[in-house]
Amino acid sequence: MRLIKMVPVAALTFAVYIIFSGSVSTYDLILGSVVAVFSGYLTAELLISDSGKALSLRRFAWLVFYGIYYLTVAEFKAHVDVIKRIIHPKMPINPGIVRAPYNVGNDYSVVTVACSITNTPGTVVVHLDEGSKNYYVHWIDVKAPDPKTTYENIVKDFEKYVKKIFE
Repeated sequence: MRLIKMVPVAALTFAVYIIFSGSVSTYDLILGSVVAVFSGYLTAELLISDSGKALSLRRFAWLVFYGIYYLTVAEFKAHVDVIKRIIHPKMPINPGIVRAPYNVGNDYSVVTVACSITNTPGTVVVHLDEGSKNYYVHWIDVKAPDPKTTYENIVKDFEKYVKKIFE
């Protein structure tokens, strides 16, 4: 069972190693494989609870799609918005900390959405309340402080994809 759980961890570790090394030389392929297998062996039991989910090609396809969406659409829109605010002579900002509810269930989903919010310019998750299922987000332009508005503007798009990947 451990071997099956190792596969997705090792594959992801290997892909990240090759991407960040920027090389496909024999040395990097061998070292990347050794590091991937070793890290997969050490962490598979901690990271993977359901090997069927981890090996699902459908979930992997949604992960790739989410990565493309996040790095192109979400980041681009947020950067343009912040740039417009910086360039504008009056710097139109209305900052504040708002409560943004979330509707995902497992730890991977909660953390992925929180990291996506934080890495997007203009928003930063400053606190997570698991009891009430709310993120507390510093938002550069508070449109309205009510939970429905904050969910629609901050959380909804990320959750839509994350649920398909992790739940």
